[in-house]
Amino acid sequence: MPELLKNRYNYQSVYDLALRIKAVYHSFQVNNFINNIINETWDKLALKARMRQIAINLGRYLPTNYQEAIEIIDKVVGGYPLGFNDFTLMYLPDFIEVYGQNERHWDLSMTALASYTQYSSSEFAVRPFIINHEKRMMKQMLVWSKHDNEHVRRLASEGCRPQLPWAQALTNFKKNPLPIFNILEQLKTDPSLYVRKSVANNLNDISKTHPDLIVKIAKDWYGKNKDTDWIVKHGCRTLLKKGNRDVLNIFGFANNSNYVNVDNFTLGTRSITIGENIIFSFAIETKKETKVRLEYGINYVKSNGKQNRKIFQISELILKANEKKLYSKKHCFADVTTRKHYPGTHSITLIVNGTERGTLEFQLLAGK
Repeated sequence: MPELLKNRYNYQSVYDLALRIKAVYHSFQVNNFINNIINETWDKLALKARMRQIAINLGRYLPTNYQEAIEIIDKVVGGYPLGFNDFTLMYLPDFIEVYGQNERHWDLSMTALASYTQYSSSEFAVRPFIINHEKRMMKQMLVWSKHDNEHVRRLASEGCRPQLPWAQALTNFKKNPLPIFNILEQLKTDPSLYVRKSVANNLNDISKTHPDLIVKIAKDWYGKNKDTDWIVKHGCRTLLKKGNRDVLNIFGFANNSNYVNVDNFTLGTRSITIGENIIFSFAIETKKETKVRLEYGINYVKSNGKQNRKIFQISELILKANEKKLYSKKHCFADVTTRKHYPGTHSITLIVNGTERGTLEFQLLAGK
């Protein structure tokens, strides 16, 4: 399991930052800086709270003059090797968010956000600027979308995602995402996969509140550029899982229940214990060549006894006429950080091209 990002904010990383600052700002109080960050509250702080604690203490121990503080941080950033990029340094853009929102600091803050995102990411820090100065900031983001550096171009998209995880929600864009589209249009053929992933994630965010807009974009964009096609497919992933018929048709997954047969959909057992796997199998056969998207949904029992469905993809393939394919899959019911399991009647549903093709129930028992 990869290390949690918050755990990379630790004594050693704070100490390294302090030494880097001391090297360019000789009056910096290293011990006081560290002790005020790694204090009695530290272990309980989540990711963004740790980031903010570092940023606030940068403000305490760097010069109170904002420009002077930025000049020192610029020297620190300049000490990292060319091409260095680490999300651990997100406390630097956070410093801009905390101390740089005054109108008189606008140009200096914009320059710093674009600079620091090349070594980390300013995706969280730009959001208060968007909320407080939407039109002005979106003009700036459009400028960044044409930048030579891929990290700055990615910031233009990632920073205005309506539902960016761990970040402030952009309520206006959840209601009306149209101001975002100029930026996404600019980046839809970007040569960087890093940027294209962000564009796709932005589209996926928008699809959760405005599916019709994403269907329209998908129809307009798809089939003209292979990189854009990837963006569209990845950006429509939530709509695909929801079985949106317009989106399924765009990608060639026709409603084929008349000529696609599903046989022998069975479970290996009708009860398992939390921590074990459920095994299911089935066969699929087509009467004529067809493009097939196979998924299954698990209806999980929640703590309140109600159910919540989660969709999982099995495969996408082209089956030739009269070709038969057998599948045997397993699904794990071990507790993980992102999901806790509860005893009760669960079910698994097989889905072919967005259409449910059978549901089987089973009992999930409490562990000993």
